[in-house]
Amino acid sequence: MKEILAGIVMGSDSDLNVMKEAAEIFKQFEIPYEIDIVSAHRTPEKLFEYASTAHSRGIKVIIAGAGGAAHLPGMIAAISPLPVIGVPVKSSNSIDGWDSVLSILQMPGGVPVATVALNGAKNAGILAAQILSACDTSLRDKIIKYKQSLKEMVLEKSTALNKK
Repeated sequence: MKEILAGIVMGSDSDLNVMKEAAEIFKQFEIPYEIDIVSAHRTPEKLFEYASTAHSRGIKVIIAGAGGAAHLPGMIAAISPLPVIGVPVKSSNSIDGWDSVLSILQMPGGVPVATVALNGAKNAGILAAQILSACDTSLRDKIIKYKQSLKEMVLEKSTALNKK
């Protein structure tokens, strides 16, 4: 089995519909990952254990999704030496998602969290892959091909539109 390179965590199973998009990107790029529920508020001991051991287990980047007060990404970033990408999740009890966005975005100096758009787990997966590709030319080649496919898709749609 390949060494796990990326972690995906979320505060609740209700976040899974959003966070699975990051997992799909990891599958597409063949990045070994783990996925779990780690609540900052309901399982703080599990959060501390996860954040403090991820790097020693071979994890290179962590994606953390959370809704509402959204403390999970910031708390992981406070504990772990790894890059953390925060995904604000629009939850049933959120203030239209703004509480999650601002909770993740407004980190104090010294505790950075890269933040993607509300429910933006797909982009979090792509950003994590790009971070990993800094030291992996094979992965970088896959990302180059992926971006080329995006370009080709737009050009095909443009051509189809202009034929009408």
